[in-house]
Amino acid sequence: MKCNFVLKKEKNVFFFCLLHSFFVTLCVKIQLLMNTSEIKEKVNAFLVDELEIDTNKIYDDARLKEDVGIDSLDYVDIVAFVRREYGFKIEKEQMKDVLTLGQFYEFIAQHGL
Repeated sequence: MKCNFVLKKEKNVFFFCLLHSFFVTLCVKIQLLMNTSEIKEKVNAFLVDELEIDTNKIYDDARLKEDVGIDSLDYVDIVAFVRREYGFKIEKEQMKDVLTLGQFYEFIAQHGL
C-alpha cells in the first residue's frame, strides 16, 4: 500500500512539472511575440527617421542589403541603435544568416530577452 501511494505521488509531481514546463514555454513564446511587434515598431521608426529609408522598402521579407539598401555605414548606426535600445552588441558573424528585416526583428527578440 505504501509503495502505491509513493508511485501516485511521483506521478502527480511529474504531471505538475510537465504542466509547469508547458506554461513557462507558452509564456516565453507569448512574450517573444509581444516583443517582436514592439521591436518591429522601434526598428522601423529608426530606419525611417535616422537612416531615411523609404517606408515602401520596409516589410518583413525585405532583404537588408538589396531591398532596404543597408550599407556598411548604416550597419554601424544599426549596431549603436541596438546597443542603446536593447542592451547588447551585435557581432558581425552573428548577422551572417540575417538576410531580411523579419529575420532581424527575430534576431533582436531572441538576443534581447
